Amino acid sequence: MSKTLATKRSLDGRPGFDPNLDSPQLQHVTRHIDETADVRIENCIGFVQVPVGVAGPLRVTGPETKGEYYAPLATCEPTLVASCSRGCKVFNACGGLQFEVLNEAMSRAPMFLFANPGQAIAFARAVPSFQNDFARWANSTSRYVRLQELQTSVIGSSVHLFCSYFCGNAAGQNMVSKATQHACEMLRNSKCGKKFQIKDFIIEGQLASDKKPSWGNVQRPRGVEALAWGTITNSACQEILGCSTERLYRTQMALKEGGIRNGQFGCNINTANIIAAMFVSTGQDAGSVAEASWSHLTSEYDYETKELKMTLYFPSLTVGTVGGGTLYPSQRECLTMLGCAVEGGKRRLAGMIAAFAVALDASTSAAIANDTFTMSHMKLARGELYGPRQAKL
Repeated sequence: MSKTLATKRSLDGRPGFDPNLDSPQLQHVTRHIDETADVRIENCIGFVQVPVGVAGPLRVTGPETKGEYYAPLATCEPTLVASCSRGCKVFNACGGLQFEVLNEAMSRAPMFLFANPGQAIAFARAVPSFQNDFARWANSTSRYVRLQELQTSVIGSSVHLFCSYFCGNAAGQNMVSKATQHACEMLRNSKCGKKFQIKDFIIEGQLASDKKPSWGNVQRPRGVEALAWGTITNSACQEILGCSTERLYRTQMALKEGGIRNGQFGCNINTANIIAAMFVSTGQDAGSVAEASWSHLTSEYDYETKELKMTLYFPSLTVGTVGGGTLYPSQRECLTMLGCAVEGGKRRLAGMIAAFAVALDASTSAAIANDTFTMSHMKLARGELYGPRQAKL
């Protein structure tokens, strides 16, 4: 065991040698333990390395965004980087991709408990009368958090109060928890709270769908609501993707039909791959992939020009460019690569994720359309192209 490791263990109040943590079987996890001092998780013993590949470049146009960008994809899946890069290439040949940010919000939904449904209904009806006070209490907890709206749902003898906030460049999960906690405590102790005889409250009653997929997060944003789109010409499609735009369109529509029959939640080819890879590389909360991965791919084919327009809609990309894991050096470098480590970078990051997801969906559906999907995975993932390789991470 290294002296550094023994010293850190001793300072943490643990025995100088732990047969579980100091086992040679954890030598890769613990080899950089001297760098864990500023890591903000409990009982940190080291790091699990995830390979990062660079996809692109992709020509992207959006609000205060114009240029060619590379995407850092943290993934253990072969073919992902190659496929996304191929999608970037075909869109670059046709003018690139565009994105727009439609809205943004972060939510918390406390539940207030009453003696009976009648009291709950009376409280829900009174919410507009104290909304300004609730907003003032909540907004006092941060320079950036701003309450945008309150919505009530009466369930039995309780009222679920959906609180939607603006959080600046932060994703805002902790920010809205602090704001809502303070506002609820102030409300419970106010004349209004005593008037309606609030028996109790809990900070989250599940209407915010924190780290869970739900129709609620499709109907209203929990994160950044973004739209990305681009057009593929028939000549570029044949040259780069190996199929015609009509063949690609018919394949995408067939996948949509299968998804409907299967009851698929959302409509896309494999956007979760891009979301997970870019969330990890840029320091986002990986658990929020659950709510961010819902997306809606729209394919529009022009039979006269033979052009295929692809549009991806994301209602809830839970991203930020300050706070949390975005503060770590590696993640900061990845944000810089994307041009997002700047003021207003949160919206650009959401647009970049949406744009690279369109590129991947185009390439993956083309691999299905031209029957190279299995072959590419066998060559890249199973070692049939490069041969067996020993992992050294």
